[in-house]
Amino acid sequence: MGTTAPNPMVGCVIVHENIIIGEGFTSPFGGNHAEVNAIQSVTNKKLLKKATLYVTLEPCSHFGKTPPCADLIVEYQIPKVVIGTIDTHSKVAGKGIERLKNAGCDVTVGVLENECRKHHKRFFTFHNKKRPYIILKWAQSSDGFISPKSKTENKPLWITNSASRQLVHKWRTEEHAILIGTNTAVDDNPSLTSRNWKGHNPIRIVLDRTNRLSKDLSVFNDEAQTIIISEKEIDFENNVAANICSYLFKQDIQSVIIEGGARTLQSFIDANLWDEARVFTGPTTMKAGTIAPNFNQKPISSSNILDDTLNVYLND
Repeated sequence: MGTTAPNPMVGCVIVHENIIIGEGFTSPFGGNHAEVNAIQSVTNKKLLKKATLYVTLEPCSHFGKTPPCADLIVEYQIPKVVIGTIDTHSKVAGKGIERLKNAGCDVTVGVLENECRKHHKRFFTFHNKKRPYIILKWAQSSDGFISPKSKTENKPLWITNSASRQLVHKWRTEEHAILIGTNTAVDDNPSLTSRNWKGHNPIRIVLDRTNRLSKDLSVFNDEAQTIIISEKEIDFENNVAANICSYLFKQDIQSVIIEGGARTLQSFIDANLWDEARVFTGPTTMKAGTIAPNFNQKPISSSNILDDTLNVYLND
């Protein structure tokens, strides 16, 4: 997760007489697709002519950074292919299946389809809805505030414990980008990196309508790429959340964690432009401050991380 975008993170296994003889998954962007890695991992290539290839997403049929996977499957004469779900991308959309069938492959489509579509939710959201898969994330006090009424220092006031904060860094490695608003950049001066978890840093996206942010802020250091969205890029007067989504789509951003303040988060909630929300509640109380975002959802899961509670929500 987090390394293949804008490609989907596909998984593939090859089976001969009920024994897995090869497996592979999508390499970081620009590298081999899952099917190529799986085929290359097979020691005795002669077995491929009697094998079944299982793959979570329809093999591609077009030339991109790499040659078509469907052609490679045909080249090795793999007789059976089982596909979790069709690739709805306009460059594929059934063409890979057609290529395999025309070559004489026995193709089965739709095995564990719901699970495969869920696995590829970022990819499908990006291509079908023309926007990134959006994850809202915030931490709130036990009495419902995300920040105090006033702060003496421009740094985060931690509501959650160190284990929860490490989990957030893990999440950052799994997504394409992370987004905050102007006030969060100034008030907290975050670096938005994944320093507490091994993995890549997401692309940092900062809303800065009038380009007033100091370049000395941590989000502008050289630890990760930063994209600034100002009024030169989008209209901040109307449909801000939708305009941000359209801009990020044009930048090929497939998924984004929004860690902005209450105003930024609420704008995506009000526009119904979100897919998932991950909300931490810490044991501290503030009694006054910025009220946490408001939305009418019931969590699909709730778990404890030491003395924190994590609720996860899906936008149905």
